[in-house]
Amino acid sequence: MTTAATRHSDRRISPVFLGILAVAAVTGWATWTGYAQQPGVAVFLFVTSAWVVSLCLHEYAHARTALHSGDLTIGAKGYLTLNPLKYTHALLSIVLPVLFVIMGGIGLPGGAVFIERDRIRGRWRHSLISAAGPLTNVLFALVCTAPFWLDALDGVPAGFRFALAFLALLQVTAAILNFLPVPGLDGYGVIEPWLSPRIKRQVEPFAPFGLLFVFALLWVPALNGAFFDVIDFILRRLGIGALDQYCGYDLYRFWQDTHELCSVSR
Repeated sequence: MTTAATRHSDRRISPVFLGILAVAAVTGWATWTGYAQQPGVAVFLFVTSAWVVSLCLHEYAHARTALHSGDLTIGAKGYLTLNPLKYTHALLSIVLPVLFVIMGGIGLPGGAVFIERDRIRGRWRHSLISAAGPLTNVLFALVCTAPFWLDALDGVPAGFRFALAFLALLQVTAAILNFLPVPGLDGYGVIEPWLSPRIKRQVEPFAPFGLLFVFALLWVPALNGAFFDVIDFILRRLGIGALDQYCGYDLYRFWQDTHELCSVSR
């Protein structure tokens, strides 16, 4: 019997995703070559489109792992096409994470593909489904930082280097936030299968507010400073210094005056 998940059309990559990928490729080229009239605009479009690509891959990882774990309805829902418009809430999945990048330079975890958990057997499978998304962010961060930790920056234009540094920062923040064991985030999904039914019932009402709780904590200056100290520590271990991080965000916000240390000549 052929299931919805096995139809070729359910796995065909969406033109929407290909369009976003094309924007990332063209603006990445413009950033690399200095072709853009305003380097900051190219960096903004490159980082934003690449960030959306990473969000799509994050959700795809959840969906693909769920499919191989027993939820054969994933394909019919369009989650295997990488189309962000198929997610359960486009505002939370794409728009809100992009706005948080623009406003605060932080990788907000996106939401969500709907997985029919009752079709999946085994606690390890449930944990792996939840972990698959943030592990994709980890992989994306390693790719972005590869020129830094491989000491292969010779010939890499400054603008592209700064853009990669900022994109890596977004991936690291997204991975850390997602892995927090807070209801509503993937980290809680990893440990939830191992909790007692009593604890699950007690925690369930707080799940819709988990992300809001995390960001409320980040408004506390001491906690915010500690959080970004952790991010800086990780990025430095991956070869990205404070200047690269700062200039990436500075160029990204092209509507503001660019610091002279971050100026990129055409």
